[in-house]
Amino acid sequence: MTAEKIKETALRHFAKNGYEGASLADISGEVGIKKQSIYAHFQGKDDLFLAVFRTAAENELRFVERYLDHAKELALETVLYEFLLRYKERYEREDHTKFFLRMAFFPPKHLYREVVEYGNQYVDRIGSLLHPIFGSGAASGQLHPDVSVERAVAAFAALVDGMFVEMLYGGSESSMRRLDASWFVFWRGVKND
Repeated sequence: MTAEKIKETALRHFAKNGYEGASLADISGEVGIKKQSIYAHFQGKDDLFLAVFRTAAENELRFVERYLDHAKELALETVLYEFLLRYKERYEREDHTKFFLRMAFFPPKHLYREVVEYGNQYVDRIGSLLHPIFGSGAASGQLHPDVSVERAVAAFAALVDGMFVEMLYGGSESSMRRLDASWFVFWRGVKND
């Protein structure tokens, strides 16, 4: 239980202050334990950070899996656009999402390899989850016949990446404006008229 409480508290500190700004003393103080008690659960700040990052990535993956499973009967356009909107909403209100995206794009230098490796596994898994969604869209005639499923998945992934960057840098209003413009061009390019 204490390890989970430490991770939950550390998540808020890492999300708000980044790796460098988060302090084990502040985290332990908020949890109500001594700083050295953290070492009974984690080897140090790096170990705690990576545990929190993995948990955040797993939470994001569960969101994607649940959403796509629930939405699989909807029209392709609805599934994809709602996915973008829900991810934007998650970023604005969920510490896990905010932390995961910030650290995936800006990992601590000394943990770059571990974070990028785990982040790439996340991206690959998202692609494998999206593939059947686009495949169903192609089979039902919603995807333009000149656009392969692989190309559509790659283009959508680029749209999602762009949205993530805009959320990190541009704020809510700006990211919504760019999301609408990017979505319009993307959907116009892949839909079957």
